[in-house]
Amino acid sequence: MRGAVGAVQAVCDAPVGEVRGVAVIAHPHPLFGGTMDNKVVQTLARAAVACGWQAWRFNFRGVGQSEGVHDAGLGETDDLAAVIEHVHTSGQPLMLAGFSFGAFVTCRVLHQLRDLNDLSRLVLVGTAASRFEVPALPPDVAERALVLHGEQDETVPLSAVMDWARPQSLPVTVIPGVEHFFHGQLPLLKGLVMRHVT
Repeated sequence: MRGAVGAVQAVCDAPVGEVRGVAVIAHPHPLFGGTMDNKVVQTLARAAVACGWQAWRFNFRGVGQSEGVHDAGLGETDDLAAVIEHVHTSGQPLMLAGFSFGAFVTCRVLHQLRDLNDLSRLVLVGTAASRFEVPALPPDVAERALVLHGEQDETVPLSAVMDWARPQSLPVTVIPGVEHFFHGQLPLLKGLVMRHVT
């Protein structure tokens, strides 16, 4: 598909049977090896597919076969918006999910979407609140959001996410003993997301 600066590499994971909605999942920081093949991103996609959703993973600009160069979240917001516009039809349930840098970009794109009525579910994992100015969620989105964070996240301290969430009265689900990449706890992550989606 085409984005603001050229081709955007994307992959669709489709469920068996009826499609209940479309999920778009954003990957972690490109300059630190983040791609659409990241294991947390794939786990989010598997959770969506298991619940009957069509799941789209894509590479931000400058990653894999996506054209362009890294833009510190600004251009990447345009990339995500372009993917949503390409794969989502108005009136169709939409789920947005992001991991780390991807969660930051997902929060940014929420303020660009023309209509949030179709947004059925929002999943933010390891939100990079200590590394970026993550915007607050738009009004009424919090009730559709699942914010997951590892208690022992060494990349983004839990305290930073709590400081971001507190002014919004936004609940944060803390996974005891888990670090940023959910090593050994991906089945738990998948289960929590599936419970939220269903």
